[in-house]
Amino acid sequence: MSSLALPTLSLPALLSPAFTAGMVLSISLIMAIGPQNAHVLRMGLQRQHLWLTVAICAVADIALIGLGVLGLAQLGGLSDKLHGALIGAGMLFLAVYGWQAFQRFLKPQALPVDFGVEGTAPKAAPVKRRHAVLSALAFSWLNPHAWLDTAVLIGTASLAYGQGSTVFGMGAAAGSVVWFLVLGAAAFWLGRRLNSLHVWRALDGMVALMMWGTAVALFVSLF
Repeated sequence: MSSLALPTLSLPALLSPAFTAGMVLSISLIMAIGPQNAHVLRMGLQRQHLWLTVAICAVADIALIGLGVLGLAQLGGLSDKLHGALIGAGMLFLAVYGWQAFQRFLKPQALPVDFGVEGTAPKAAPVKRRHAVLSALAFSWLNPHAWLDTAVLIGTASLAYGQGSTVFGMGAAAGSVVWFLVLGAAAFWLGRRLNSLHVWRALDGMVALMMWGTAVALFVSLF
């Protein structure tokens, strides 16, 4: 098996279509409010081990992205039929996830969080650092959707970029880091104002458009 050469993270790589596409797909997948994001939001609103949680979630996602992208790239020599089947499966997942986000856009729901009497911060018992670490890892690695979104879906999408698949994976990893930093900062600084129907509706609308756009890009890559 030939070794996989990792490209240098240079300015041309950062500006390449593969890097941008990987970042867009990663963010569009992670933006969907699932258990992992809900956990980050709660830790931020509760002001407990927020940045530790953000760091663990980002590193956990990067590990899954690397597993998917580098693992599929190491396989090499995929037949045209298998390549097309993987791309088609990725398109299907993106279309379904986009539809689910569109349904949430039509009927938005705020994240249920138990706020205190003054409405400035939620009531919560103190969380130990060890428990915060284990919880973040559990939400990141014990969630089947996390494996599907990162290791499987992003790994499959990277196949459309051939030799640029690793740059695509770097973009996806960067997107994960950017998203969790923004999510943590928003939860910390905006507090309860972040948990509104208008915010979630706008978020889900962007998720639907980005996922459907990526599905179209994958379809075009088949020709």
